[in-house]
Amino acid sequence: MKTTTGVQLAFMMFVQYFIWSAWYVTMGTYMGTNLHSSDKEIGMAFSALAIATMISPFFIGMVADRYFAAQKIMGVLHLVGALLLFLTPTIHNNDVFFWIILLYSILYMPTIALSNSVAFSQMNDPGKQFPWIRVFGTLGWIVAGLLVGNLGWEKSQATFQLAAAASVLLGLVSFFLPNTPPKGVATDASASLGVEAFILFRNRPYLIFFIAAILVCVPLSFYYGFANPFLNELGMKNAAGKMIMGQLSEGLFIMAIPFLFNSIGVKKMLLLGMTAWILRYICFAYGNIGPAEWMLYAGIILHGVCYDFFFVTGYMYTEKKAGESIKNAAQGLFTFATYGLGMFIGTWFSGVIVNGYAFPTIPVTHDWKSIWLVPAYIAAAVLIYFILFFREKKQLSANQ
Repeated sequence: MKTTTGVQLAFMMFVQYFIWSAWYVTMGTYMGTNLHSSDKEIGMAFSALAIATMISPFFIGMVADRYFAAQKIMGVLHLVGALLLFLTPTIHNNDVFFWIILLYSILYMPTIALSNSVAFSQMNDPGKQFPWIRVFGTLGWIVAGLLVGNLGWEKSQATFQLAAAASVLLGLVSFFLPNTPPKGVATDASASLGVEAFILFRNRPYLIFFIAAILVCVPLSFYYGFANPFLNELGMKNAAGKMIMGQLSEGLFIMAIPFLFNSIGVKKMLLLGMTAWILRYICFAYGNIGPAEWMLYAGIILHGVCYDFFFVTGYMYTEKKAGESIKNAAQGLFTFATYGLGMFIGTWFSGVIVNGYAFPTIPVTHDWKSIWLVPAYIAAAVLIYFILFFREKKQLSANQ
């Protein structure tokens, strides 16, 4: 891969995830301040991305792969998406706001797969080259969070305007990215969703893992949707900027995965990930501004362990179980189930719970200790089920 091509792809990844981070992290805080949204309405707004995740494989499989060059359709989607982002701050009705966010998410989510397609098409050794390109996406997410936090834009419509400007930039640049022509034959959308991988459910350990992965997305949704409003309500300064420590942690712990994957095994890594989930919410439940402020930072930093040791390891575990013939289908199924179905259930559930623990005061405040203990209990239940299952399986193997 040429150096100039690598620079183009790195810039593409940087802006791709800069856009997402700029508006997504602080959307709950923005809605509560400017739209006076209930917590249930905030949860539903975050569910838009999960719905889009379930829809986008059909678009990629049946339309984009067949008729359009990847970089061109990506450019169009980002330009149209920019218009919606510019429009979003003018919306003051929660129902309309949800539909705008849903429509934008349906436009944005396919661009993640399209950007990956553009990158992979230019690589002669994707296993070595793609991580170095993809890391610029994480950097883009971090820079957007630092920018929003340090400028004090967490409650401002400027977050959507910043994301819209970046979307216009990437939309225009996309037309000058390396050409990635259409395949000419539609990819089977059922393969994109991973239907072929249903055969994996014959393996009981993987079925248990798959169900647990969906359930774990319930507590994950509490963090994505309500961590920023929670930290702002406590009075933390530059909360969006400090939440970036979670992405920095993610980048550090991901480097430990190859070593741990081979030394302690996938099951123990998954258990460590779920244990970190419990600890994170306990830290949030008992942390506060003052002597216990370190617990808030611990809860943020644990994001790296939570995400890497469950989701990244989960993708690796899925690939190992699937084998070469259904590898792509299995990854599609895992993504659909977690970031699609699991996150959709979780965003609705988290909104209802947070709404149920709101005090009837103006401005609205919450019993955050009780709120964060709910996802801690859910994660603990999944962890206990996992441990009991693995223990039972080990005893059965020993008896045989």
